Parts: sequence; C-alpha cells; structure tokens
Amino acid sequence: MSAPLPTEADLQMLFARLNLAHFDGEIGACSIAYNERFSNCAGRTTYRVPALIELSPKHFRRYPEALEETLLHEMIHVWCYQRFGETGHATHFRRKMKRCGITSIHHDLGTVRPLQEASTRYIFRCEHCGMEALRRRLPSRAMTCGRCNPRRHDPRYPLTVYEVVEMRVLGEVGAIAPKRAASRAPRAT
Repeated sequence: MSAPLPTEADLQMLFARLNLAHFDGEIGACSIAYNERFSNCAGRTTYRVPALIELSPKHFRRYPEALEETLLHEMIHVWCYQRFGETGHATHFRRKMKRCGITSIHHDLGTVRPLQEASTRYIFRCEHCGMEALRRRLPSRAMTCGRCNPRRHDPRYPLTVYEVVEMRVLGEVGAIAPKRAASRAPRAT
C-alpha cells in the first residue's frame, strides 16, 4: 500500500518552501488543490488571481516521488505569467526550469484510468459530407458539422447520432475495446 498523499495544507507548505528556495518568495498567492478527474496530465495551472495549481492524486499515489518536481514545474508557469505575462513552455519558462534543476518539460508518469470510465461512446455523422465524430456523451444542444460550415452553428449541416458503441474491458491490463450496439440511425450502404 502506498503512503498517503500530502494534504492540501501540506502542499501549501511545500509551495512556500519552494517559493522561497527557487523564486525568492516572488510568486504571489496561489491555491493548490487535487483534481481527481486528471488522467493524462500530472498538473495544471489556471492563470487567475489567485493562481490555481491542480495536481493529479491518481498519478502521485503511484509516483509520490514526482510530486515536488511537478509542483515546481507548475510554479514556474505561475512565476512566468506573473512576471512576464508568458504562458506555456516558452523562453523564460525553459530558462527558469533549467535553473531549478528540472531537465524536461515532460513526465514519465503515463496515464491513469479515470475513476468512472464512461462505457458508452456516440458516433455522430454529418449526412452532407459523411464526416464522423466520436463523443463520450450526448451534447446538451444540437451540433453541426464544422467541416461543412466551420464559422458558426448552421442547422443545414446537423450532426446526428449514427451509432451507439458500448465499451467493455479486455484482459487484466484494462484495455478498452468497442462492442457494437444497435445503431440509432440506418447505416449507409
């Protein structure tokens, strides 16, 4: 069993220590929280006042040793934004990253499965051009084809549910494979 994750209060203390050590305390107020929905990223920064750093508890339960470096990575994003108005992994970010001893902007933590993987996928189709799109959930309002009219919603080019696909888990590794369900619309021949 893995060690428990630091509390959000502990993360604030770690933030304060890293802020003093690497930024001379220059980073302003910053909220730090865990986000259970993250599956593909270990951390994310939202540029607002105060800035928000979100971390993936699913990743850090598996790789607790990567938490401090990931927090530092996100802190560099906040520092670059507050100091230079710069977002992303641009010049100031890369320079500061090297000074902080981080060697890569990428992590090797892989992806983790969502807590509640949706078992249904929807295939939408444009009857005008035949373009198909796969979605995890039904939209709350009508969708139109971006290929037929990329500028705005146009009811002449609706995307309609072409097929509903039920997903099932295969084997021990948790791979997901489609299991075709009955189509809601007739197939084109």
